[in-house]
Amino acid sequence: MSKVKQFGEKVEGYTIPVLNEREIRASAGILFLLVFISIMLAIFKGNFIMLKYFIIGFLVDFIIRIFINPKYSPTLILGRLIVSRQVPEYVGAVQKKFAWVIGLFLAVIMLFLVVIVNSFSVITGLICLICMVFLFFESAFGICLGCLTYGWFYGKKAQYCPGEVCDLKNKDDIQKTSFTQLLIVMAFIAYIVVSVYLFNDFFSEAPSDLWEIIRTARAN
Repeated sequence: MSKVKQFGEKVEGYTIPVLNEREIRASAGILFLLVFISIMLAIFKGNFIMLKYFIIGFLVDFIIRIFINPKYSPTLILGRLIVSRQVPEYVGAVQKKFAWVIGLFLAVIMLFLVVIVNSFSVITGLICLICMVFLFFESAFGICLGCLTYGWFYGKKAQYCPGEVCDLKNKDDIQKTSFTQLLIVMAFIAYIVVSVYLFNDFFSEAPSDLWEIIRTARAN
């Protein structure tokens, strides 16, 4: 029973239980895709059915992670299958648990407001935004925002962070950003803003059927 109900794995060379960051990122990507589709359906179609199912599934998944064992979490199992050919990247389990408790807390609020009360408000919109930001940063950048608050809350540094961000070190040359590169980013943003200003009316026109355009062109 003790092997079933535990949090994190004991790996040789690590002094505390750890988890595989690669499967966690894969799981976060799956959850992000599902919540993104659910929110888009709710916003543009007024259809909250998928969002309600997502909230229930998210809640059960995180209950399994926190109170039973992360390796029995359905989305983490899928993540493990997806990245099974990649070399594991071990991270401390304790800070991940803290981050997931935050996710569970938000899921309980959403369950009450959206599923039970069957309502939507600024509160539910803000929680959805927070969840999307957390999942996106985890899946895209490998940055666990919930884990960052672990040090602030407990007043001690987490161990075995993704990319060794917990350890102070000098950046390699390939990691440094020059002033010229920053100018390029700012110029690109300015280019996007100008493009929106100049072409907004043109791009706002609804697209026409390609074959209809071809037939019209041939007729003329």
